[in-house]
Amino acid sequence: MKENIKFISIAFLIIVSLFVFPALAQNAITAKIDEFIKAEMQKQKIPGVSLAVIRDGQIIYAKGYGYANVEHQVPVKTETIFQSGSVGKQFTAMAIMILVEDGKIGLDDKINKYFPDAPAEWNNITVRHLLTHSSGMRGYPKDFNFRADYTEDSLYKIIKTVPLTFQPGEKWAYSNLGYATLGILISRVTGKFYGDFLKERVFNSLGMTTARVITEVDIVPNRAAGYVLVNGELKNQEWVSPTINTTADGSLYLTILDMAKWEAALNGGKLLKKENYEAMWSPVKLNNGKTHPYGFGWAIRYFNGKRIIEHGGLWQGFVSDIRRFPEQKLTVVVFANLRDANVNKLARGLLEIYYPQLSIAAAKVIEDKEPKITSFVKEFLQKTVEEKLTPELFTPEAGALILSQSKQAAEYFKSLGTLNNIELLERRELESGSRLYRYRLTYSSTKLEFIITLTKDNKIDEIKL
Repeated sequence: MKENIKFISIAFLIIVSLFVFPALAQNAITAKIDEFIKAEMQKQKIPGVSLAVIRDGQIIYAKGYGYANVEHQVPVKTETIFQSGSVGKQFTAMAIMILVEDGKIGLDDKINKYFPDAPAEWNNITVRHLLTHSSGMRGYPKDFNFRADYTEDSLYKIIKTVPLTFQPGEKWAYSNLGYATLGILISRVTGKFYGDFLKERVFNSLGMTTARVITEVDIVPNRAAGYVLVNGELKNQEWVSPTINTTADGSLYLTILDMAKWEAALNGGKLLKKENYEAMWSPVKLNNGKTHPYGFGWAIRYFNGKRIIEHGGLWQGFVSDIRRFPEQKLTVVVFANLRDANVNKLARGLLEIYYPQLSIAAAKVIEDKEPKITSFVKEFLQKTVEEKLTPELFTPEAGALILSQSKQAAEYFKSLGTLNNIELLERRELESGSRLYRYRLTYSSTKLEFIITLTKDNKIDEIKL
């Protein structure tokens, strides 16, 4: 009898441990996430954040922090709706690929097939070029009026007037105009607004019940407000016309719960054949045979030999980030309602908590053969802290963006204390002759990933944290 009692007791303890120990581990992880996110929100002055960690298509953690609307003190929930920014490009790419599988579009079709009145310099642009940002199109022109209303036809007429900056396939350059053109192309092929096509073939199919194109007219429950920092003070986002908020370069409303359903579909291979997913997640091959780490609406990179498929977005007071590790079947998604928020750091911090092998501390150092560049980076960081950045350090486009955020950057780096060490993790030649350098910055209480891209004449073209 005693032996039976002993056996039952051991079995009971085993059963209890199966439930209690994972719960305790998750509680510890939750506490760590809460501490990290709340500290970063305070440091970066972020009003609200919504995030999810997804493993093998299932949410293992999702939570809202702070305020969706500061004026009304509305808290962020997992149901809170954020603007997508350029994370929306992956949905435009999916719509194109669905039409490819339907036999209605060819990736290597010249786009003048769909735009017969296109300018002659578009003659060699293909659908693939638009998807991979290798068409020669760039961003909206400097004199573009974001407060005017546009039809697809009137927007197309403007896009036609913007000269290409290089020949199709010659280089890679991020292009919002290229994706706006893809949205118009979808309408021409299907006879439907691209947002309606997405709703029909993607959102409804996957149960993404709150995903939709941005609207100011409709009542949208749980809609967050977007904010910017002006001299350290929180302000409402600037207004743009309702129609410019419906273009295919990143104008969606999404929740974390929608994104979890999206990730489950990507992880499970729904919507497309396997080979078409691989096409979306393969680096673009340029005319000279070199590749650039961008597919169809997704950026591709590697960390310690592990593939990352990712994209960020920034628009109208909102910032977003999705980061997928397909081999580990692990994904994080972060939304924030502050234009100046560093969601890259939030996403990376989440990954490090769940998967320490992906932490910046675990990254392998490579030999630094260009100490002068490393010294330049150190000087740049010091000038950032001292608020002594000047336009001649940058390309015109990079300077306009970075200098507008220099005060916030100075505050952020000051909060980190003294820079104790800087180590080179990656150095890569880009197809344009620019070089990308990835460093690990070690401060007294934290380590940061710092990515800087320099042109041939050592002008700063891009910075990522």
